[in-house]
Amino acid sequence: MDAGSYAKEIIEVVSSNSMLFYIRANKSAELIRQISMIENWETVEINYKNYEVASIPFTQFFEDKNYCLVIMREKSNDNQIDMFTGDAFTYRSILTNDWQSTEKETIEYYNQRGSSEKLFDVMNNDFGWKHLPCSFMNENTSFLIIMAIAKNFYNYFVEKVSDVFEHIMPATRLKRFVFRFISVAGKWIYSGRQWVLKLYTSKPYEALLI
Repeated sequence: MDAGSYAKEIIEVVSSNSMLFYIRANKSAELIRQISMIENWETVEINYKNYEVASIPFTQFFEDKNYCLVIMREKSNDNQIDMFTGDAFTYRSILTNDWQSTEKETIEYYNQRGSSEKLFDVMNNDFGWKHLPCSFMNENTSFLIIMAIAKNFYNYFVEKVSDVFEHIMPATRLKRFVFRFISVAGKWIYSGRQWVLKLYTSKPYEALLI
């Protein structure tokens, strides 16, 4: 859950209905004070990038619940000193009741939330999930499933096209794909007793022919 859920009342509800939870924690004076006392940082690699991580007990509220704050930090790109922490690091923290996972495992698990949100963004805006076509749940469920299948076919096709077209990547969104691949000037020409599609472009469409 994102930082919008970092409130005592919400945490109470989540903890009472979940075995494990992971909530992005907001910065506070107490949190910054605790971070400044951390001496043992561990360097880990997450998504091909190095971070420093550490864990501390959560004491801001629910002191008796044995919650944990997983802290990660990275050097600021501009080396600008943060006026609150007094150093050139960017800090992020996750509140959890999971003491069994390592800091890296907790961060990677939490980061899956961002991947899920991106997937819903793609389905909503590229494959019509935002505007359901029917007034009944069964029909709309069928529509959602069909469009999810279409998304899988699209992923397969774009991956093949990306091997040939320089400006199309395997993760290219639908709007860019239409602009880069489909929107091209063409004309049907009758030649040799057959109709031939003449494309006015230097893009290597012929390389896709099997």
